[in-house]
Amino acid sequence: MLQTVNLNIRIDPETKNEAEQLFSSLEITLSDAITIFLHQSLVTGGLPFELKQPRYNAETEAAMREARDIMSGKTPAKSYSSAAELSAELDAEC
Repeated sequence: MLQTVNLNIRIDPETKNEAEQLFSSLEITLSDAITIFLHQSLVTGGLPFELKQPRYNAETEAAMREARDIMSGKTPAKSYSSAAELSAELDAEC
């Protein structure tokens, strides 16, 4: 029998659950998937996939900046007193 060691990693519960569901559909465990990843890293001499910065169009980048500014409190979030008020503003934009 192969000798094994324990590897402790920290990951958010949602990612772990989604990964377990994915790998379960492939009939392997999360441990198997990590082992495959490590073996492929050794075979390729690095990460077994290409790392890239995502590129977004200008409109998407502006929306992401706006969302970050709202989350950080730099820009106040717009609020509406009713769905009708929101709908009226959206209609006015068209």
